[in-house]
Amino acid sequence: MKLINLASRVVGNFAIVLFLLVAVAIAPNVNVSSSASVPDSDTASAADIVDTAVAAGSFTILAKALEAAGLIDALKGDGPFTVFAPTDAAFAKLPAGTIESLLKPENKEKLKAILLYHVVSGKVTATDVMKLNGQSVKTLQGGMFKVNTKHGVRVDNAKVTQTDIKASNGVIHVIDTVLLPQS
Repeated sequence: MKLINLASRVVGNFAIVLFLLVAVAIAPNVNVSSSASVPDSDTASAADIVDTAVAAGSFTILAKALEAAGLIDALKGDGPFTVFAPTDAAFAKLPAGTIESLLKPENKEKLKAILLYHVVSGKVTATDVMKLNGQSVKTLQGGMFKVNTKHGVRVDNAKVTQTDIKASNGVIHVIDTVLLPQS
């Protein structure tokens, strides 16, 4: 309930487009989008992954999706977790009606699978990711996504725009596209 109230305050008067979750690392030459408001990646956070993402203000749809999927408690757990977090702008790229459909109670399991596809077990920092070029990484959803570090860092079709946002139970890497597991 405390998280729901916090998320509501963060969202404030914004119109919520509604949806998904959260990553790997970025090459030094990739520019960070100025539209994403996230904490300084060099600052350690006493907050967990969920609270860190909510406080950033650019993950309101993710917060709604985590709540709808019943994953808040899991991602507040001990971890460590690595979350590839799509921003609100990333969710806006989805086809019209997708977010609204996934947030319906009857689609809870599908939403949960999509969100868990954004999470990797363990703390995978930007330095670790640079060693994964061409490799596939297993997600908590059970699927695999491919990492490419040749021209900036990409996770499947998503570009990593910011790395190593520290949380008490892991790390967040910001991505510009929602990842969808293969059916």
